[in-house]
Amino acid sequence: MQDYEVRFSGSGGQGLQLSAKILAHALNLAGKRISLSQSYEPTSRGGLSRSDLVVSDGVSGFPLVTSLDYLVVLDQSALSISLDLLKDQSIVIADTRHVPKPPSGAFSVHHLPLSETALKMGNERVANIITLGALIGLDNICSYEFLEQAVRAGAPPKFLTLNLEAVREGYRMTQPEKVTESVVAN
Repeated sequence: MQDYEVRFSGSGGQGLQLSAKILAHALNLAGKRISLSQSYEPTSRGGLSRSDLVVSDGVSGFPLVTSLDYLVVLDQSALSISLDLLKDQSIVIADTRHVPKPPSGAFSVHHLPLSETALKMGNERVANIITLGALIGLDNICSYEFLEQAVRAGAPPKFLTLNLEAVREGYRMTQPEKVTESVVAN
């Protein structure tokens, strides 16, 4: 696979920085080189937050995102900052509850019940981890095994079991038998 760019976008407190770190670890296990950058407002909850990864097989020519291949958006207010970076082949994953108006365009949009699923699991704060499973399930940017290994290494020990269940649930929601129920395509 060529170099590609991933953005996790939402609001403070949604675990976007943790998601990016876990995905970076999984991709590193797959032999990829990662440039990770973060931007967030100085509030612990509610301010805009994003975390970007530039992924390459070798040394990346530029460490910051310029054209997104993958966009995960967990809050409607965080969508507009990424729209100009989407390209026709981009994959967008948007939460149905917090992003009621997902973007439209030539890119593919997967409007998934991420936070709803997390609530059913007992903790909305694992929506970010559900997202990781969904991302891997949709485009297999690394193996599920590497992602699970990275979750084991990066999740808080107290919540490890819940996070492992969350990544499995995200992966399951994107499998072919469930895609027709949960994906809104252009």
